[in-house]
Amino acid sequence: MTKTKQGLEALTAAELGREVLARRVTPTEVIRFFEKRIEARNPSLNAFVYTRFEEAEAAAKALEARLARGEAVGPFAGVPFGLKDFLPSKQGWPNSHGGVRALIREDPESSEFCKAMEAAGGIALGKTNAPAFGFRGTCDNALYGPSSTPFAVGYNSGGSSGGSAAAVADGLVPISEGGDGGGSIRIPAAWCALFGFKASVGTVPSVCRPDAWTATHPYCCNGGLVRSVEDAAILLNCMARHDPRDPLSLPRTEPDYTRHLGRSLQGWKIGFTPDFGLFPVEPEVARIVEQAALRFAEAGAELVPLSFSFRHSAEEMAACWCRAISVDTAVELELWRREGLDLVKDHRAELPEAFLYYNDLAARGGILDYYRFNCIRTEIFDQLQSALTDCDLLLSPTVSCLPVKNAADRNTLGPAAINGRAVDPLIGFCQTFLCNFTGHPAASVPAGLSRSGLPVGMQLIGRRFRDGDVLAAAAAFERIQPWRELYEIPFSREIP
Repeated sequence: MTKTKQGLEALTAAELGREVLARRVTPTEVIRFFEKRIEARNPSLNAFVYTRFEEAEAAAKALEARLARGEAVGPFAGVPFGLKDFLPSKQGWPNSHGGVRALIREDPESSEFCKAMEAAGGIALGKTNAPAFGFRGTCDNALYGPSSTPFAVGYNSGGSSGGSAAAVADGLVPISEGGDGGGSIRIPAAWCALFGFKASVGTVPSVCRPDAWTATHPYCCNGGLVRSVEDAAILLNCMARHDPRDPLSLPRTEPDYTRHLGRSLQGWKIGFTPDFGLFPVEPEVARIVEQAALRFAEAGAELVPLSFSFRHSAEEMAACWCRAISVDTAVELELWRREGLDLVKDHRAELPEAFLYYNDLAARGGILDYYRFNCIRTEIFDQLQSALTDCDLLLSPTVSCLPVKNAADRNTLGPAAINGRAVDPLIGFCQTFLCNFTGHPAASVPAGLSRSGLPVGMQLIGRRFRDGDVLAAAAAFERIQPWRELYEIPFSREIP
């Protein structure tokens, strides 16, 4: 059911696009509506770090002229979207690399998300908050500060695409960019009650130069934060393609990802794990996710318990992820230093100490360190592949804890311990980064709210290159346990 332009914030991106295409609302009306909403609500959430309203209104006028001429316009016609202020996302727009003042410069190119959204008729409104270099599962930085989940201002929205998640959950835009290198789409989706999907490696191209392999250790994926599975499927239709410049890019074989949304799960075997035998999990999170997982029986699926036998601990794996993803950033720091920009020496206060620690480790790493990384990655790959031999899908909590309070020092971290067990506060509280080592498709769906009203996410993991299975399962769960009414909580709440 759609609403009038007085309630555009309640529409999904696909619904809003249909409203524009049906001429029930104009692109200019849409953009001005969301401009006002951002101006009223963003100061408390800190979702957008800057906006380009005049440029957006000009794009809306141009789109109206195209519609008047009868030109074909894509499914996101007139839909406003946010872009992540981390890697380059829109040519000519400023970019701070996640709140690093010394790195503010113009984007030399547009991201796959931005190009796909604009080709589908969408209009960029601004850029959203992210941590420095996307290096943590929370959203905070020295320049712009933390972002909050709309469900409780003062509690973090999750990282690294936390500004985008906060913006979508509170109806500042219906869709916004995310990048997932360790869970950076799925983690904030969990803490903001959104649907966040990471495609199989090679499905969405990742063109990096001069090093074409930059986004492969771990695998990083461009995508979006949305409120419905339909939006994610349409977005994947727009983004999935073969690009010969990406050495891992796959041929596009799926004609339409939305065709999976009505598939039956009858006879599916779904494996459930609360922790992969690795992660400590807050009891309330475990309870909510298990209750949500049990509902797949209503779709005809069989839920089976899973056990894993990892030789390495969660702490070892989290440290491995931190060290591996620091390889490319350590290279960047050294190249900038040779060009005359020594971030470590001259701008150290703008960079988190944990980031500097792991970049130093990566720079000093020996050959056996990288061998060990590949061995850990192989172990994770083998364990997931083995589980998915007998199961069509795997389920787990997305994040092992509820959203954490924002820190006053602009260095918000995850918990250092859960249930009395130490965890890495950068990424160790997230059960997401395993799939970035292996390339499996994965998503986070809203599983419910805690007693205090904080969101909990359930992770779905599919077989490699079977992205449609993850979308099918998510859509089935969305029918069984709709999460749309959850957004009425932040919508109806007075933000101080």
